[in-house]
Amino acid sequence: MSPRDSMQAAYVLHSRPYLETSGIVDLFTLEQGKVSVVAKGLRRPTSKLRGVMQPFVPLHVHWRGKQPLKSLLVAEATGLNGIIQGSALMCGLYINELLQRLLVPHEPVPRLYVYYQYVLNALVAGDDVEGALRTFEHKLLSEIGYALPIDTVLANQLYYFDPPSWSFEAVTRIDEDLRHSAFSGQQLLDIADDCYETPAQRSAAKRLMRLAIDHLTADRPLQSRRLFKKQ
Repeated sequence: MSPRDSMQAAYVLHSRPYLETSGIVDLFTLEQGKVSVVAKGLRRPTSKLRGVMQPFVPLHVHWRGKQPLKSLLVAEATGLNGIIQGSALMCGLYINELLQRLLVPHEPVPRLYVYYQYVLNALVAGDDVEGALRTFEHKLLSEIGYALPIDTVLANQLYYFDPPSWSFEAVTRIDEDLRHSAFSGQQLLDIADDCYETPAQRSAAKRLMRLAIDHLTADRPLQSRRLFKKQ
């Protein structure tokens, strides 16, 4: 079987230097989730891979190796990435960092791959970027085993979200010091339905996703958020 007979759809999440002229590239693949590969000669000025192995470019790739770090054999662009710039580019770097940090290597998440393509298309088009981001964060949590426990929430009840226990606690009043983690039942039900039409819905969803993701990445803050603050 030739390498092209076993090509896989993929996107570049992140790359870093390796040895003198090569690079280690973290890929998000349709069939095997996150895969790290060595791209030999990637950083040479004459390397054809330099223009291909870029974030947001749809790829077909093939690698070999039995170790966790694979050797890239073939990488071909299967289309052109749209122009992502400004705040949309920061959003793209953010979702790439989320995948790089939270995905378990070689654990397939094909539905999340589809949602990733969806959010990239939204970033390119500039249509409802915030809603697309909240939907992607919500689906990411579900696909990696951290679905938000909203199934027993009542619309007319107030709740606190407690990240360590990954649960919602019903309360009768909101403590001002804990307002950042407080939600109405209706807000949570809207998030469960990925309904982000109003500013209030979007604000609540952003707070909840921030609480959840910060808990999962507590050992190391997201670098992409620092870039947002510098803009």
